[in-house]
Amino acid sequence: MSRAAVAIQCTEEDRKELERLSKSRTDEARKVERAKIVLRCLAGRRNDEVAAEFGIQAATVGTWRKRFASEGLAGLRDRPRPGKPPVYPATELRQRILKQLEAPPPAGLAGWDGGTLAQALDVSDDVVWRVLRKEGIQLRRHRSWCVSTDPEFAAKAADVIGLYLSPPQNALVLSVDEKPSIQALERKTGYVCTSSGKIVRGLKSTYKRHGTINLFAALNVATGEIQSKTTQTKKRPDFQAFMDDVVAEIPGDQQIHVILDNYSTHKKNHEWLAAHPNVHFHFTPTSASWLNQVEIWFGIFARKTLAGASFATIEQLVKAIEAFIASYNQSASPFVWRKREVKGSQLRNTIVKLRN
Repeated sequence: MSRAAVAIQCTEEDRKELERLSKSRTDEARKVERAKIVLRCLAGRRNDEVAAEFGIQAATVGTWRKRFASEGLAGLRDRPRPGKPPVYPATELRQRILKQLEAPPPAGLAGWDGGTLAQALDVSDDVVWRVLRKEGIQLRRHRSWCVSTDPEFAAKAADVIGLYLSPPQNALVLSVDEKPSIQALERKTGYVCTSSGKIVRGLKSTYKRHGTINLFAALNVATGEIQSKTTQTKKRPDFQAFMDDVVAEIPGDQQIHVILDNYSTHKKNHEWLAAHPNVHFHFTPTSASWLNQVEIWFGIFARKTLAGASFATIEQLVKAIEAFIASYNQSASPFVWRKREVKGSQLRNTIVKLRN
């Protein structure tokens, strides 16, 4: 006499979830099959009938019937499995890898990578990469920074950042700098299909030089708009001529605060400043030009206009610059000032201390 199958029942909510899972195209196939098995059982089908439909053993159907009866939807999940015993003790291997990263790399190498670590420790590449991923260690991803040694860094930085965060009332704050020696390079560009089937941008390695120009730019910190001028040279008279253009349409009684780096042409402009008493220059600390917000815009400009471009003449380059700035100003918005705190003392081989 055959044994009676375990009776099962479920709530309306569980049934809806089973029906959703049974029709899913994104969940794991085994979960979808288990949901279908349970739905057949809820419909009153025998285990052998359900097994014949899915081409599995009746005992398998009985297992999922019992699991659902006792645990509900949670019973359809896989049980934890012990898996293969680890070849290397996890804690010991972790400490070995972190300690090895503190040691100098093999002769002729600038740094460690997964393969050389595995060779040095006599373990497999896979286990090394598993530990590195778990610890969040990225051996080939670098971050660089410039730490200012200016003895007046705090005062100068506070002055500049104060203009960003709390500018004087009714005053105009400008961030000014130049991008020198922009090359008009002419080379063939287009798209190519790689051996992997990917379509990428193609640039011919050879090119023609058609001269250089300099770009002066003034960023309106409040609006994000850019005022620019291209010149053949970047001497002090060029800088002063650009500043003449910048202040030309601004009322003489409006205070203008200009943020500049310590480039030589920005200094020794006493006569020009005396002729424009409403203009005040604020210099960033030495080795801290990243405090000048216009540098952010120069990065955007270089990526969108210069990278991978081809210019047959200087005139084409100038037109491209003017077109980009005109388009940029239509939707310009101010930058939100933020800066990660980075200390020079972080630059040490202290992975063990960072991870423990």
